[in-house]
Amino acid sequence: MADAQYTLVRFQEAGDSKARAGLLVADRVLPLDGDINSLIEHWDTTEAQLDALAASAGGGTGFAAADVEILAPVEPAQILQTGANYRKHVVDLAVAHREPGEDAEEVRAATAAMMDKRAGQGTPYFFIGLPTAVASATDDLTLPSYSKSHDWELELAAVIGKTAFRVTPEEALDHVFGYTMVNDITTREYVFRKDMPAIGSDWYRAKNAPGFLPTGPLLVPAKFFGDPQDVQVTLKLNGKAMQDESTSDMIFGVAKLVSEASQIMPLRPGDLVLTGSPAGNGQHWGRLLQDGDVMEGTITGLGTQRILCKDEPATESSKQ
Repeated sequence: MADAQYTLVRFQEAGDSKARAGLLVADRVLPLDGDINSLIEHWDTTEAQLDALAASAGGGTGFAAADVEILAPVEPAQILQTGANYRKHVVDLAVAHREPGEDAEEVRAATAAMMDKRAGQGTPYFFIGLPTAVASATDDLTLPSYSKSHDWELELAAVIGKTAFRVTPEEALDHVFGYTMVNDITTREYVFRKDMPAIGSDWYRAKNAPGFLPTGPLLVPAKFFGDPQDVQVTLKLNGKAMQDESTSDMIFGVAKLVSEASQIMPLRPGDLVLTGSPAGNGQHWGRLLQDGDVMEGTITGLGTQRILCKDEPATESSKQ
């Protein structure tokens, strides 16, 4: 364990367009050589150096965090996203979409039993996200004009530290560098293709618009994070808590998710594995994102996201 705790960030100095990796110690950002993925990939050699740098950091070292722009802390080549991975969330969805005449408590009990069976015998549901959707934890979110059904889904994300291919759950966490926070924005009306119902979910259209993956602000090394199955995921909309759940409610924990994801494709250093979102998204509340909304997201130990939502400016074509 290092003498001083720290997190990793990416940042830009005022007036400079170059993104740099940094070590955040208290309220100071210490510039680092190399890009974030190189630091992650070569952690076996850089860890001791960063431990020593953090332990020796003085009050006047580096930059004040308030004086630089904090960017998304990761640059993933691959993003794997997980669907329906919180027990209460899935149960609530089943009750909300029950057939007319079905008893809510009977549906709740049956779905809960199904989720318990799935946790023991089933496999996670994955889909692919695009790195171009990644934004910082403070970038404004433009709500595309093609829909009024944009929604929030705050999630814990594991950041891969070393290549993982067909690893076991027991091995999986050894391949996780650390953790960050992602808000997986979703356009609800685009999730299912009404013109092609047999195809199923259309995650490309529903989740990959610019800025639809606000990420960070922090990348916390696993050795400082503790148990990923014991942190609180909280999203507030205009100051009101909408999601507030422990990661202990996951159906499949981080180790199982990383292991299962690695069975098909190699996971590389810097890649993201999102772990699903708990109950309390906008669809649940019947209240989706609107112009002027402010989302504030927190996950224990991972800082705070503050995202202002803005309607996409009207164009001549959209006015017709």
